[in-house]
Amino acid sequence: MKSKDLYPAIFSRHAAAYDRRLDQIMARGEARGRQRVLDLVDARPGMRVLDLACGPGNLAWRLAALVAPDGEVVGVDLAPGMIELARRRSVRNARFEVMDIEQLAFPNASFDAAVCGHGLQFAPHLDVAMSEARRVLREESRFAASLPLGSPSQAVQELLDKVINRRLPPAPRAVDQEKTRRITADADALMRAALEAGFASAKVELVEEKVVWESAEQLVAMCASWWDCAARLEEVDEERRQDFVDEAIDVLRRDHPGAIETTGRNFVLFAVA
Repeated sequence: MKSKDLYPAIFSRHAAAYDRRLDQIMARGEARGRQRVLDLVDARPGMRVLDLACGPGNLAWRLAALVAPDGEVVGVDLAPGMIELARRRSVRNARFEVMDIEQLAFPNASFDAAVCGHGLQFAPHLDVAMSEARRVLREESRFAASLPLGSPSQAVQELLDKVINRRLPPAPRAVDQEKTRRITADADALMRAALEAGFASAKVELVEEKVVWESAEQLVAMCASWWDCAARLEEVDEERRQDFVDEAIDVLRRDHPGAIETTGRNFVLFAVA
C-alpha cells in the first residue's frame, strides 16, 4: 500500500483522539519537540505562516495567536478528517485546506515562515516535500520541523509490543516509506536533505521529552489511537479489541500501578531559506 492511500484514511478516522492527546501534552509543556519548532520560527504579528501536515491544528492555532491581529496561518493536511476538525476551532486568522505537502497550491515566496509537527516522516518523497516548503518561503524565512525518533519509552513500549504482537495482526506497511524513514532518523542526512532542497542553512537538534500518563488505562487508550496500533485494532472484532485493552492494562499495571512516565526523542530541523 502507498503512503497516501494508508495514512490520510487512518488519521482521519482517529483525528479526535489524536487531537485530545496532543492538546493534553502541549498544554502541560510535555511536547518539547513541537514547542521547539514554535520557538525557532519566532512567529510575530503580521506574518504569514504555513503549517505543513497540520493535523487538527494544534500548532496552527497557537501560531495564529502569535501573528494576530493582521497575520495569517494556513494549515494543510492530506487527511480530510484532520482538516474538518481543525476548521471547527473557528480561529479568525487561521484557515485549513486538504492538500498534499508534496504539491503545495501556493505561489512562490508567499509565506514568511513554515512549520511541521510530526509529519515529514510520512512524506514518501521527502526531497519533493522539502523543496516545496522552500519554494513557497520568502528569502531568509524560517522553517522548523519536529520528527519523532522511535518509541516513547523503550521499557514501556516493550511491554505493550508483546501484547500488541500477540493479540493483533501485523500493521499495514507503506511500501514507499523506506528512504524517507532512513533520512529522518539520521541527523546529518536530514540536514543535507534541507540544503539539497535549496535552503541556505540548516541544522538538526536532538530534543528529549517526558510525558506523564495518569494511569495504565489512559496510556492504553492513547496507544489505541496511534496510527499503527489503531490500524491493527481495526482488523479485529470488538471482543478481540477489548481483550487487547484488558491485557495491555494488566501488563502495564504490574510494573506501573500508578502514573506512568515515558520518554521520547525528537529531531528538530531548523532551516533558513
